[in-house]
This record gives sequence, C-alpha cells and structure tokens, in this order.
Amino acid sequence: MSDADLFGAANLPYGSAIWPDGRRHVVVRVGSAALSLTAATAALAPHLAQLFAAGSLDPLLAAGRPAWTEVHEVVAAWLADGAAQRHVAPLTDVRLVLAFTVADYVDFYASEQHATNVGRLFRPGEQPLNRNWKHLPVGYHGRAGTVVVSGTPVRRPRGQTRGVHSTVEFGPSRRLDFEAEVGFVVGTGSRIGESVPLADFAEHAFGVCLVNDWSARDIQAFEYVPLGPFLGKSFATSVSAWITPLNALVAARVAPPPREVSLPSYLDDAAHPWGLDIAIEVWLNGQLISRPPFRGMYWTPAQMLAHLTVNGASLRPGDLFASGTVSGSGADERGSLLELAWGGAEPLPLDDGTTRSFLRDGDEVVLRATAPGVSGGRIGLGEVRGRISPA
Repeated sequence: MSDADLFGAANLPYGSAIWPDGRRHVVVRVGSAALSLTAATAALAPHLAQLFAAGSLDPLLAAGRPAWTEVHEVVAAWLADGAAQRHVAPLTDVRLVLAFTVADYVDFYASEQHATNVGRLFRPGEQPLNRNWKHLPVGYHGRAGTVVVSGTPVRRPRGQTRGVHSTVEFGPSRRLDFEAEVGFVVGTGSRIGESVPLADFAEHAFGVCLVNDWSARDIQAFEYVPLGPFLGKSFATSVSAWITPLNALVAARVAPPPREVSLPSYLDDAAHPWGLDIAIEVWLNGQLISRPPFRGMYWTPAQMLAHLTVNGASLRPGDLFASGTVSGSGADERGSLLELAWGGAEPLPLDDGTTRSFLRDGDEVVLRATAPGVSGGRIGLGEVRGRISPA
C-alpha cells in the first residue's frame, strides 16, 4: 500500500522533526509529507500554539484527552480545506528526532507464545511458563535514557558472559538479538497512591508506536539471576519516530485470547477488552523473515497499565511501556532471532546464502506494521529501523 493510504486522514501520527528552518517542530505525517503544527498553530490557531512551540510532544501529552481531540479535529479540518498547505514539507526535507522525552520505560512479557518458547529453550524438561505468568502481566523497569529514535545505529554492547568451560569472559556480545514489540506512550499522568482502572486506559494512553528492544542474550543469561534484565537490555531500545494516536486504532480493537485462570477485579477486562489487531513484519537486511501477530497477545495494554499502577506507582507524561516480544504460534511468526533460530540450534537461512543465529555487525533490522483503519482499509505504524555497528 502507498504512504497516502497508510498515513492518510484516518491515521495522522505525530512526530518531531528538524524543519527546513533549522528549528525543531512538532509534525503530523500526511502520506510522504509532514505538516508542521509548530508553524501552523502559530499562524492559524494561536490558542493551541503553546502546545507545539517547543517542538516536542511533551506539552501535548500532558494536556490530556480533550486537547488531543481538539488538535485532531483542527488538523483534519486544515487538511480538508487546504488552509495549512504552506506549512507542509516533504519528509525528505526534514530530519526526524525522538518525538517526546521518555520519562520512564517499562517492558512487559505479554506474549504467551514467546514466553513459552523462551521457557522451553531456557528450562527444557520443565513447565515453560512460570507459575505466576497467567495471573499477572510480568514486566521489568528499563532504562529511559537509552531509548533512541528509529534510524539510530545500535552499537554492539560489551559485558560479562559465560564462556567455554564455564569461564567468565568480558567482551562484545556474541548473541545480539532484536525483539519485535509494540509500545504505548502515556499522556495524562496520575498521583502516587492512585491506580489506573482498565476503564480509564484511553484517558491516559496517548498513542502507539513500534519498539525494538535489542537484547544481548549472552550478557542477559549470565546476569539475570536473581534480579532480572539489566545490562543485556539497557544499551538500546529503538522506537518509531511516529506516534499513532490511540483513536486511530479504534477499528483494530479485538477481544484477547480466553483467560485460563480467574483474574482479580483490576485485571478482569471482560467489559474493557483492549486487544489490538496489529500485523507486524520483521525485515532483516531487506528480507522479510517474520510476521508476528499482536492480536494474539495474552495480556492487553490496558491490563499492563492497570498492573503497572495497582501498587500506587504514578504515571508521568512521556512514560513508555512496551509489550515484550510479540510472537505467534507459527514458526514464521516469532518475534526474535532467539526463537527463529531456536537458540542457535536451527540457524535462519537468508536469501544471500548466509544464515543467522544472532545478529552480525552491519545487519539492519526493520519493523513495520499495519492495522485496520477507522474508515476501512489499513493504516500504518511508523517503522523502526536500526543497524548494528561494531563494539
């Protein structure tokens, strides 16, 4: 499908870019062009100008859903009557940057298929899912400072790993991997001591983006007991330059898979299902290698947000939480090389005649995705692109 179809009026994702005038502007994507909200509101809607003057999405995130709705309606009207046409530039004339300041970053583990695959790889002969997995969305608190925008090179990390003969070695990771995920950007915050119920998810979640949470599997394997992921994950997390507003995904809402255990009331989503029919593609060096389906995720983003805050932890504008690796039941639906190459035991063949168990220097991973649009057809999520550079 063309950019005009995937990024038309039914989508209108937000971003931030260095405009041809050399300043940072908040922008909306329209096909293969960008509309500057920083320039357009200053000229056409002065009462909204302060939301975009700084060139970052931060003020808009904090303004809340009524402001999000008003801005969308204003932009849609401008596009219909051409009023803001002089504030549009081709994407080739701007440089996209990280759209918002990441306040906190949480990564979940919400795919039953991925968790099962990892359990079979790491704990052969045992139950693949840990006992708590279907009772709560498992997650960990990541590092916000190393969330980077799509296109940023990813340097191979160094760390301690277990070598041959059980020796401990320090050096570049030899088992570098990608993780295909979906991220959710928080707008409206909350106070410490409050929890966010499932019914209020859309009041706090501003939008959606693709996420590649790069992982050094060998560093991770040596360090994660007893406290979990740390240096094996914190070196880089890539996110799309474009944030698709939550309202653009209304037609993508689906029921999640059936629950196999009873859930406490704060996670019981029978009345508030927030499964999303997002079709992801993973490309490695220009070759399509996987199609992970987000609609099969056991835990929904509304449940993730409810669980994140149920102990009274507060939200801030710019908080980012991600789904964890998205994997389906098919061998061609796995969202990481760990699964696609089954821990290195079944290297993935590529069209150039080489194989991959884990990523090599120079490899480029691109995540793309589409979802049903509110006006029919499909809309696109902004891609996430990253190339591995040497340690």
